Amino acid sequence: MPSESLWESINAAGTPLGRLYGIRHVIPLAELAQATSLCGRLEELRDRSVVLLAKDQLTAALALIELDGVARRIVLCPPDLPPEHLPTVVRDAEADACVMDEGTATAGTGVPRRFDVRPDLTRSAIPRRRSRGTEWVLLTSGTTGLPKLVLHTFESLTSALPASARAPADTLVWSTFYDIRRYGGLQVFLRGVHAGSLVLSDPAEPVSDFLSRAATAGVTHISGTPSHWRRALMSGAAATIAPRYVRLSGEIADQPILDHLRSAYPSATVAHAFASTEAGVAFEVRDQHAGFPAALLGAPGSVEMRVADETLRIRSPGAAQRYLGEGAEPLRAADGFVDTGDRVEEHAGRYYFMGRRGGVINVGGLKVHPEEVEAVINAHPWVRMSLVRARRNAITGAIVTAEVVIAAAETGRGTPPPADVLTRELTARCRRSLAPHKVPAMIRIVPTLEVSASGKLVRPSA
Repeated sequence: MPSESLWESINAAGTPLGRLYGIRHVIPLAELAQATSLCGRLEELRDRSVVLLAKDQLTAALALIELDGVARRIVLCPPDLPPEHLPTVVRDAEADACVMDEGTATAGTGVPRRFDVRPDLTRSAIPRRRSRGTEWVLLTSGTTGLPKLVLHTFESLTSALPASARAPADTLVWSTFYDIRRYGGLQVFLRGVHAGSLVLSDPAEPVSDFLSRAATAGVTHISGTPSHWRRALMSGAAATIAPRYVRLSGEIADQPILDHLRSAYPSATVAHAFASTEAGVAFEVRDQHAGFPAALLGAPGSVEMRVADETLRIRSPGAAQRYLGEGAEPLRAADGFVDTGDRVEEHAGRYYFMGRRGGVINVGGLKVHPEEVEAVINAHPWVRMSLVRARRNAITGAIVTAEVVIAAAETGRGTPPPADVLTRELTARCRRSLAPHKVPAMIRIVPTLEVSASGKLVRPSA
C-alpha cells in the first residue's frame, strides 16, 4: 500500500490554503476535511472499480480527492467519450460502480451502480480512511477507434512533481485549458491542489470568459497545448492575464508560438514540456527555443531517454504500468522503455520533433512531416495557426496542401494582406525553407481550424 493518498498528500504540509475554481462554484480545499461531495456514500465505494463520468471538471476533481485510497480503481472518462465506447470501458476496467454528476446521460450504456457527486458539499464527520493503493486509469485521446485504457498509480502520476510543488501556498494559482481527465490536465490538477489553487476550464466557455475568470482568481501559472495558446492569442483576450509561468505541452511547440507567447508575456517564464499518457513526463525546456538539447539523452536522473528508429523512447518512474483489457498489447519494451511514437531529428546539438510516426505524408516515395511545413508557415507574422494535410494525386500518390488561419487586424500593425498576396508569400517562404516535395501545392485561407477536446489540431487519419 502506498505511503499516502491524494487527500493525505494535500494535507501533508498542513491545512491546504487553496481553492478549486469551477465555472459556477468555488470550493476551499480545507472544507473537504469535514464535508463530502459524494452525498455521504464514500464508504459504499470502498474497494470498488469506479468509472468517473462527471460532466463538470469541478465535480470530477472533488470525486478524485475523495476516491483515491478508497476505491480499488478510478477510470477517468473525458466528457467527449462516445457513448458507444462506454460498455467496452466498463468491461475492460471491471467496473462495478459509476460516479456521475447531474445531467450525465447513461441510458443503454451498460453503466453499473450509480453514485452521485455534487459541488454542493454535505457536512460529514466521518474521517477519511485510506485502505489501499488506488489504480488510476486514463483513456488515450486517439481520434479513431476505441480508446486504450492506461493504468497508472498515484506514485507514477506524482513522480514529476518537485518537492516545492507539495508545499501549500496561497499565492500560487494554477490554471489550464486542459481537461483534468486527460494526462496533461491531470498533471496540472495535481500541482494545483498540492501547492495553491486551481482554476478549471469549461468546454462551453468562451476563451475570453475563461481567461477573465483566471485573471480574477489571480492566476500565476497556466498551461495548454500550442493550439490552445494560438486560440487564446487569436481571441484578443490573452492580455487579460499576467502569469509568471506559461507552459505548453501535448503538441509540437514550434518557434513561432514560443516567440508569440514571449512577446505576450515578457515577464513570464515560457516553457514547453514533453509528456505522454503512457510514458509520463520526460522533460521541460525553458530556454525559449523549440526542440530540446541533445545532452538530455543519456543525462543522469530518474528519467532516461534515447532515440531508436527515429522515435523517442522513455524509461521513467512516471510511466504507466500497463494497458487494461483482454488482448492488450505490452505498454513497455522488455527493457522498460516506452516507445512514444514521436519522431525526432538532431540538428546542431538539438533534437526537434518532426511529428507522429503514423502522420507522414508520402509524396512519390518522399516523406513529408506536416508539422515541419506548419512551422515554416506559422513563422509568417500574419499567421496564427495552420494545418498541413495530404491530398490524393494520380501521379505522386499524394501532394501537400495547407489550410491557414490569419491574425485579425491589430492596432499598430494595420490589416493583413489580401488572401492572394498572403498565399503567394507563404508559398515563397516554403520554397526558400523546404525541399521541393514539401512545398504545399495549394494553400487556403480559412476562418478557423478544428481543435479536439484534448486541445490538439484534428488531423486526418493516416
